[in-house]
Amino acid sequence: MTTSSVLSGIRVLDCSIAMAGPFAAQRLGDLGADVIKVEPTTGEWQRHAPAGGAVGNRINVSFLSLNRNKRSIAVDLKSDDGKEILKKLVATSDVFLQNYRPGVAARLGVDYESLSAVNPSLVYVSMSGYGEEGPYRNRPGQDMLLQAMSGAMLSTGREGEPPRPAGQYLVDAITASTAFEAVLAALLHRERTGEGQLVTVNMLDAITTLQMQELSIFTQGNVPQQRSAEPHGHVYIRSPYGAFATADGYIALAMPNLPVLADLLAEPELAELEGNDEGWSHRDDISRITARGLLANTTDHWLEVLGAAGIWVGPVYDYQALVDDEQIAFNGTFVEYEHPTEGHVKTPGFPYKFSKTPPRIDRGAPLSGEHTREILDELGFSNDQVDSLVAGGSIAVEDSMEDAV
Repeated sequence: MTTSSVLSGIRVLDCSIAMAGPFAAQRLGDLGADVIKVEPTTGEWQRHAPAGGAVGNRINVSFLSLNRNKRSIAVDLKSDDGKEILKKLVATSDVFLQNYRPGVAARLGVDYESLSAVNPSLVYVSMSGYGEEGPYRNRPGQDMLLQAMSGAMLSTGREGEPPRPAGQYLVDAITASTAFEAVLAALLHRERTGEGQLVTVNMLDAITTLQMQELSIFTQGNVPQQRSAEPHGHVYIRSPYGAFATADGYIALAMPNLPVLADLLAEPELAELEGNDEGWSHRDDISRITARGLLANTTDHWLEVLGAAGIWVGPVYDYQALVDDEQIAFNGTFVEYEHPTEGHVKTPGFPYKFSKTPPRIDRGAPLSGEHTREILDELGFSNDQVDSLVAGGSIAVEDSMEDAV
């Protein structure tokens, strides 16, 4: 017996590209929504741009990671037939998600005003880099650029050195989660009132509002964002705070009791400093002394000794260590499944668990147009009509998974 899912019966049209939009739509699919990826007849851009050079048999790893639990229909939205197909899909859908450049949706006739006329109960999600309007509306919404603009880069590191970005697609991921939350809220509102609505999400606001505490310290507390001469993990947290070298690697250390740390490191200077006040005023001295003391022994030694003393300390992992970690294994953080063209897949799973309606993977990322015929059949198109649309270039199909292997 198949377990029901939170979003069973909800249909989502995913017209987004790259990461933030597809990731948000994938989250909806993980919860059981019928997500239909609407792609150009040549396939979505991300299919042809593998991150890290990680390619696959037919689907590169980037696309594979962001498009599970989706069906694919390949359609030319610039053609009259393509526009008509999309309108028929919209009439049967609950959510429409896009991250087109400003003005593109209106030119294609898939803006909120046009589609809400077809389906007034539609939750229409428009994602952008900086906002639908305003002086930056045409700037490229790229993760690195938004990280830099957000101010967050200047909250870590060493004064005078170039700031360093996060080691992941941080703004894209945050924007995806923001859009995911917004869709769920809009669906709840529709369930209560029957009303669809326009939901706008932009990367700049997503990464800015994430920094609720930091920016409030600046705007309300009037504390300047000032980096230190010694590297430090966060400008608004007392020292020592960050990653430190040991005799054979690294550890992460967060806000320890200074007298206890002084004793364990055999650094009596630390014992003379009071954490709450001098952790700020003597931040560089504390970081320098701590760094010197930790070089005296190994990572395993410090993890054991500092942890036993109640100090917040942890390992600094690379990805292999993370994948192999026993808590990660216990949590079932990674999921594994078989993909028709890519074989065995191991990938991060779900950040939440439900006791009654657990998320699951029903299908891996689709080939471009893999479900075009299936979806058009659901809309009432005959095989002859589909063949005619293929011949006219309005749609593309992937007829045989056997040919795809």
